[in-house]
Amino acid sequence: MVNTLELVLILLAGAVFVVGIFRSMNLPPVLGYLMVGAAVGPHALNLMPDTGGARYLAEFGVVFLMFTIGLEFSLPRLYSMKRIVFGLGAVQVLATTFAVMVIGALAGLGWGASFALGGTLAMSSTAILSKLLSDRLELDSKHGRETIGVLLFQDLAVVPLLILIPALSRPADELMGTLGVAALKAVVMLSLVLFLGQKLMRRWFFHVARQRSAEFFMLNVLFITLGLAWLTEIVGLSLALGAFLAGMLISETEYRYHVEEDIKPFRDVLLGLFFVTVGMFLDVGLIIVNFPAVLGILLALLVGKFIIVGGASRLLGSPQGTAARTGLWLCAGGEFGFVLLSQVDQARLLPPALSQVVVAALVLSMLLAPLIVQYSEKIVLRLVPSEWMSRSLQLTTIATQSMFVDKHAILCGFGRNGQYLGRLLEQEGITYIALDLDPERVREAAAAGETVVFGDAAKRETLIAAGIARASVVVVTYADTEAALRAISQVRACRPDVPVVVRTADEIDLERLQQAGAAEVVPEAVESSLMLASHALALLGVPLPRILKRIREVRAERYHLLRGIYRGGEHIHEEALEERQQTRLHSIVLAAGAHGIGFSLEELHLGETGVEVSALRRQRVRVVDPQQDTRLELDDVLVLLGTPSQLTLAEARLLKGF
Repeated sequence: MVNTLELVLILLAGAVFVVGIFRSMNLPPVLGYLMVGAAVGPHALNLMPDTGGARYLAEFGVVFLMFTIGLEFSLPRLYSMKRIVFGLGAVQVLATTFAVMVIGALAGLGWGASFALGGTLAMSSTAILSKLLSDRLELDSKHGRETIGVLLFQDLAVVPLLILIPALSRPADELMGTLGVAALKAVVMLSLVLFLGQKLMRRWFFHVARQRSAEFFMLNVLFITLGLAWLTEIVGLSLALGAFLAGMLISETEYRYHVEEDIKPFRDVLLGLFFVTVGMFLDVGLIIVNFPAVLGILLALLVGKFIIVGGASRLLGSPQGTAARTGLWLCAGGEFGFVLLSQVDQARLLPPALSQVVVAALVLSMLLAPLIVQYSEKIVLRLVPSEWMSRSLQLTTIATQSMFVDKHAILCGFGRNGQYLGRLLEQEGITYIALDLDPERVREAAAAGETVVFGDAAKRETLIAAGIARASVVVVTYADTEAALRAISQVRACRPDVPVVVRTADEIDLERLQQAGAAEVVPEAVESSLMLASHALALLGVPLPRILKRIREVRAERYHLLRGIYRGGEHIHEEALEERQQTRLHSIVLAAGAHGIGFSLEELHLGETGVEVSALRRQRVRVVDPQQDTRLELDDVLVLLGTPSQLTLAEARLLKGF
């Protein structure tokens, strides 16, 4: 048996290795944590010395998760989506739970165990599905809104389930009394927190913020979160309920987003530990023996939830295609299923073998969720014959708008930038067709006479219907690089010669977009800097022709003269969150003993490291783009442009000759 420090190191090493692999494969890291837990658990290497202590520590992960759910709790948002959240969401959770209870009764399970199992299987993955919706630009689609609404109700449903499941382990004659007392305690706590705590919380956080201390602010967030969690545990409720109430309190203040960012590292790390402890109790041998049962529950879960969600969506008035898409998106299990299942295990409501099978089925369903989403359109077209007609009508609508236009512009996206561009084109007498995926925006803009239609610019048939063969230019107006790359790829496949203008947030993705086929890339950060500079220079008395000449030179060089920034301390956290390295500027001083002194830039072959020499500063004179035959001297300062790894190689070559 290993000691505690060795165990922590093993867990960290395993988590870094496995989660890194899962992230590189675009799979949810939750599954990686489960695998690490299974490896160190009592059914494999048996390295965990104190499972009780580890479980209690891991419960803090659930505490911080419920705290962030409370932060996202918004009464106005709930009210605006009430039909979906309390209609479709409630029907989905209740119908799934009821269906599992019926099957459980037929299989000989008690009603308490069946109820707990139903609540567990009713959950879907908020983390996976919200990211997929965002990546696919489908948050504002009909099925996207239904999916988010149901996920929101599921998040809220976890709170009463966390109260109910522990009470189900009590004897039948005590059950109603236990539930009544628990409900009364929850109502009293909720009333006190909502009616008395909001004003107090706002005033207290105002006082804390005035101290301008990040450490003091973070200490207060931790104290309030854990303090309310402790208070609810003292009165016989769960830690998670108190954390949820703490999040609700802070969500009504103006410090909500600041708190959410500060608490996220604690939540993610401790929640990872929670999933490790869940994985610890996976008995792989038992799962293999019962693998047919695992596949049976997996199939029942996917098909059953698809039918329930799709049927509920259809019952509430959604078209068949939308109902089928929503059902496919929500049919898999979710991370809250593991949270509830840990409560079920503690209450000993399910036989250990069945619990193992359910965990395995949930893991497999979460693995399959991205694949189901990826092929959802093809599945819908096969399952819903009318969807072909709907798709044809959509393309016909687009084609009708483009039928009598020629040499027009196609605008991909009709948000703020797309609408401003459309007005300018209209003033110049240039026709355009805008494609957008927000049905509400399309409806209002089309009713006002704008030539905007519902359609995905990343689909070949949509571009063909929009008249890509006759278009003069395509403009991608959204700053999402991955979505822009998909749109450019389809444009190039349909019409290689048409120029494509792309918007991007900054110069970082400029080369990627140009290599993909964009004729012009407009980085917002650089263009706003040019506008600021032009106004400042004009106020300083620089003649307007000279200002315009400078701006033209920068644009003619494809913003090369302005590429890269010096990243200070405030960018450290930002860079740590990014999955790929960004180019940056870095200054290197050639002090006495530096290898590069006396060599020319050409002889040093800095280009082999991937960096560019942006400037050379010698005796207070700055030379932009120095010549390759320039010989370096003592105290020269070289300004290099490249990624952090490239800059490290170049610096080693300049200073040490490596």
